[in-house]
Amino acid sequence: MPVRLTLPPTLPQVLAQTARPLAGMWVVSASPLIAEIAAGSGLDLLLIDGEHSANSLQSIQLQLQATAAYPVTSMVRVPFGDTVLIKQYLDLGAQNLIVPMVDSAEQAAEVVRAVHYPPHGVRGVGSALARSARWNRVDGYLGRAAEHVSLTVQIESTSAVERAEDIAGVDGVDALFVGPSDLSASMGLLGQQTHADVVAAVEHVIEVGRTAGRPVGVNAFDLDMAQHYLDAGARFVFVAADVALLARASEALADRFCAPSEPDAGGTAPRSSY
Repeated sequence: MPVRLTLPPTLPQVLAQTARPLAGMWVVSASPLIAEIAAGSGLDLLLIDGEHSANSLQSIQLQLQATAAYPVTSMVRVPFGDTVLIKQYLDLGAQNLIVPMVDSAEQAAEVVRAVHYPPHGVRGVGSALARSARWNRVDGYLGRAAEHVSLTVQIESTSAVERAEDIAGVDGVDALFVGPSDLSASMGLLGQQTHADVVAAVEHVIEVGRTAGRPVGVNAFDLDMAQHYLDAGARFVFVAADVALLARASEALADRFCAPSEPDAGGTAPRSSY
């Protein structure tokens, strides 16, 4: 007899089980090893990115397999809201999808249809071939597939902020996620994620989500801003990325141990000893 399996809870289910907001980090290195290390950190969420990384379908599946043994909720961002790509990401076992650059309710509705099987959507049926259903070892997967996936749409343009209420009202959108980097660029404030106008736009989306009953997450590597958004009502935040942590930590080591030495009295720098 095959092993019968139960899938882990989705992001909305995890949020419903805890009163506190969730914190997570990005994994963009395309490394299952790094993903597994991050999964054991004690953070609540991992975001495996397919938009701004070298990730392939295979590398994403390997990372999902590497993190499956840990008490962390893995989310996966597709490069864009393409029906075929969404089907492939779901089939390889991504349960919690983030779709970037959703600017309207119409776009959101199209993405919702891509996530669900007929008659509610257009997702192709391949559960016997796919890790999503653990190759038909999850009882009743096809009939309950909607319970095993969640959809978060990304608000990251002025158009999306203006239409946030309509987007949040689309049935099947489980959460909103604000990306201040692209949002600031859309507002003519490239690189100014903490500008007052950008912060106000993010706070507006958080309030829209609260009113609509949709949890809102924010990307905020500035830890003071992350706390600000949590205080404003964000339900989850991403506060770091694997590559950024490595970059800053290695720079700090270089600053400490590789800084140019002061010349001695004779005008020459002391030689290093080994």
